[in-house]
Amino acid sequence: MPQDTSHENLESLVLAVVNSYSEQPSFLPNKEEIIDILEMVRKLLFPGYFKNESTELTDLYFYVGSMMMELGDKLQKQVCRALLHDTTLKGTCGADAESLSAQIAYAFLTKIPKLREILLTDVDATLDGDPAARNKHEIIFAYPGIFAISVYRIAHELHVLGVPLIPRIMTEHAHSITGIDIHPGAAIGHHFFIDHGTGIVVGETTEIGNYVKIYQGVTLGALSTRGGQSLQGKKRHPTLEDEVTVYSSTSILGGETVIGRGAVIGANAFITRSVPPGTRVSIKTPDMDFKTL
Repeated sequence: MPQDTSHENLESLVLAVVNSYSEQPSFLPNKEEIIDILEMVRKLLFPGYFKNESTELTDLYFYVGSMMMELGDKLQKQVCRALLHDTTLKGTCGADAESLSAQIAYAFLTKIPKLREILLTDVDATLDGDPAARNKHEIIFAYPGIFAISVYRIAHELHVLGVPLIPRIMTEHAHSITGIDIHPGAAIGHHFFIDHGTGIVVGETTEIGNYVKIYQGVTLGALSTRGGQSLQGKKRHPTLEDEVTVYSSTSILGGETVIGRGAVIGANAFITRSVPPGTRVSIKTPDMDFKTL
């Protein structure tokens, strides 16, 4: 700090900075706590994979019980903060945020068996779709696609329960680790397979059916976002029906775009209109000129 700065000037500067916080919400969720919650849920979804706990049934009973109690408490506190933060911006939260957050936390805990069930279908789809996969254990331990899908499915359940902010923090955490960006508002069916995954974008109003497979670099996006906030709540992203395959570096755009059941979309396609069921879309191979050096 410069030596000629007077105490009075410093006080004025501090006051100016503090006054600039007038629009700062009083309550904010804690990002580190939310990531801890995410990891706790994943330990419940895949017991034995991410901690050295015993997998004996008697031990698991006590482990799951204590884990769910701790998880419920942590989640309730962060949901409460998220609801209070949302209130300061929109006035949408009821007076008793603590009671509402407790209800939401318990409702989420009841979703864990369903989450396990659907995530195991995603693991099955990955094993079936990737000959390089040795077994399910390798997929759960190491595959970025399963990590991103598991985080999305957790965040989606919170999104459906009306939790603000936290679901997006979760999916952006997965995005930063895997390069796979799935908005928690997207609706995705069972047996979802992401191969490789880096660069995938799945927008908020995307609808994906069952047994869908997508490869790296795929964008399921909006045609235009120039309307800004006026587009909020409108269907902006495409629909992929059951058993669709989308190969790498393809963009499928627009809320009215529907890729019909069983369609196969080849690499590097740019699609802004619907594709009938059972159709194969491919880009013609460009002319290649080979010369001997």
